[in-house]
Amino acid sequence: MWGGLRALTAVLVTGVVLAGCGLSGGAEPSDDASAAASGTTAPPLAEVTPLDDVRDWEGEVVAVAQTPVDPVADPEPALPVTVTDSQGTEVTVTDASRILALDVYGTLARTVFELGLGDHLVGRDISTDFDEAEDLPLVTQDGHSLNAEAILGLDPTVILTDTSLGPWDVVLQMRDAGIPVVVVDSHRGLDNVADLIHAVADPLGVPEAGDALAQRTQDQIDDVTAEIAKVAPTDEGEKLRTVFLYVRGQSGVYYMFGEGSGAESLIEAIGGYDVAGEIGWDGMKPLTDEGLVAAQPDLVLIMTGGLDSAGGLDGLLKRLPALAETPAGQHRRFVAMDDAQILGFGAITASVLNALAVATYAPGSIS
Repeated sequence: MWGGLRALTAVLVTGVVLAGCGLSGGAEPSDDASAAASGTTAPPLAEVTPLDDVRDWEGEVVAVAQTPVDPVADPEPALPVTVTDSQGTEVTVTDASRILALDVYGTLARTVFELGLGDHLVGRDISTDFDEAEDLPLVTQDGHSLNAEAILGLDPTVILTDTSLGPWDVVLQMRDAGIPVVVVDSHRGLDNVADLIHAVADPLGVPEAGDALAQRTQDQIDDVTAEIAKVAPTDEGEKLRTVFLYVRGQSGVYYMFGEGSGAESLIEAIGGYDVAGEIGWDGMKPLTDEGLVAAQPDLVLIMTGGLDSAGGLDGLLKRLPALAETPAGQHRRFVAMDDAQILGFGAITASVLNALAVATYAPGSIS
């Protein structure tokens, strides 16, 4: 399964589709730094002047979230601890001195850092590319394929992962080698940010740090969404019709994300109108001309890596002429964000929402 889907890491978890950002024959997410660098880090939404008319802008914007690591504590793991993971497997963790936390967006490793256990991490996936983790050795290859030899060579005492990386046989091999492997829920959205934090903190023996991080993250999300409510249209007819596109141009992969993908959480949180719900676009489906005509988006959210892979916005519109005929295409109204940020959620959720909202309502402040 995984070998045939390297261009698009897609996992079904309890009926929910979660899309990853694997590439085949193209740039990896870590290469998105060049694209992200073309944008300015978004200031706080409260400090910018929003447009009088939300449709009064043209031209793509790169939204860059402020995501410095800020550990919530300096905890000492209380072990051993036994947990039941998302797959119903009972796992006992006796040692958290050498942690691997691996998923398609780097969310799990980022959570470990924010809990105050970053110095316990011994390796990283390709999406864990923030400064504090850059010296950790990679255990993924060809995008998001787990490398068993690299993992075993790091002698981890516990592995946290989900089903967004493969091949799954590697995960099973780690268990067979006697390494405790905790599988957390692959779903990412505003509805389970706290649960995801606890799913990392609890097996590492730092539940109190998990409580503190979950509370801090929710407080930050509440603050940002309150600011968004001040500038976002309240009338449904005035909201930007918004879609999330997943693109890998070299592989000819063009998907639109719908209900249950996590993208709807972003769209609704920034005050956009989620077109997917209107047209019955569930989960993640290949993009069609008919779908684009039905959607008629005013705004497109997209990953920077995807946009780069299609040859930039000009290349994307050339590849998808139906998109060029939509309001978003005609006005070149696209907001791009780093692959490792935009759908990762977790502890950086508030910063991501802020950056997307600034790009949507005050694009001149970051373009």
